[in-house]
Amino acid sequence: MVAGRTGLEKSRRLGPVSLPTHFGRRYTRCSWPCPHGLRHVASSALKPPVVMEARYVVRYGNTRNVGEFSTKGRDTYARLATVIVRSDRGQELGEVLCPASERTREYLGGKEFKGQILREATEDDRRRADELQAQEQDEFRGGQEMIAEAKLQMQLVDVEHLFGGERLIFYYLAETRVDFRELVKAMANRFRTRIEMRQIGVRDEAKLLADYGDCGKPVCCNTHLREMPPVSMKMAKMQKATLDPTKISGRCGRLKCCLRYEFDTYEEYRRDLPPVGSVVVTRLGQGKVVGLEILSRKVMVQYPDNRQLPAELADVLTVIAKGKRPPDADN
Repeated sequence: MVAGRTGLEKSRRLGPVSLPTHFGRRYTRCSWPCPHGLRHVASSALKPPVVMEARYVVRYGNTRNVGEFSTKGRDTYARLATVIVRSDRGQELGEVLCPASERTREYLGGKEFKGQILREATEDDRRRADELQAQEQDEFRGGQEMIAEAKLQMQLVDVEHLFGGERLIFYYLAETRVDFRELVKAMANRFRTRIEMRQIGVRDEAKLLADYGDCGKPVCCNTHLREMPPVSMKMAKMQKATLDPTKISGRCGRLKCCLRYEFDTYEEYRRDLPPVGSVVVTRLGQGKVVGLEILSRKVMVQYPDNRQLPAELADVLTVIAKGKRPPDADN
């Protein structure tokens, strides 16, 4: 055995050996073939990796609000999990719909996230939610009594008591503007919390209270609709729906929102078809368009011998004269 081995020779035998930190840098003895015996590792390389917080789309509140919520660290939640969230209104009970993505942000209108998911709801949280629901009934009756005493022209529709108790929201209907300042003061003294009065329309009333539609499914305004665009009788006429108001009206008494779902497709297909009254030439000869089958993209053509036969759009060779569209067709 040879005495007096150098440090470099020992490093060949022992391999890498960690040495103390000096001036913010850790030194490690290198194994062969490093000729220097030492190497430097920057302290920045020793920092833990950055943890990206997960984000989810959550439905919350009586009005079925939808927003993007962040989580704590790497917390993950399953779809339809019941969670406690902190929104811009306070602590609320919510339901996880899906992980957030660029597509969901586009659907939500590119708005910033609403708050944070605090935790998944426990059995104690569920019991408290049931207690608050029972308490809301008493608060609703109390609100009705106070409105009647104040003789205000408003109809109370619903009450929402936030899970964290930060505020009490009263939803009401009114035909005109109502001065409820004194009422709010009296309610705050009685219920000992912040009071918020929110005026809604008849469609919002259905969104709060309605359950199932004529189709047998939960009403759209209480499930997936975030906005309720106007619906016109023109949409029902174009889709050849019955014009009986009792059959095309929803729970709110207005025209059903679903009449709008396929309207854009009907409108696009209708533009491709010659209007009623047009003189066309098909593979069977010249005739006049007397009807449209918009979804099947066919026209009903009446020929000189009074025969009426359907013709595919591809079978219409040319349009000699176009008929006039209805005045509201392009509005």
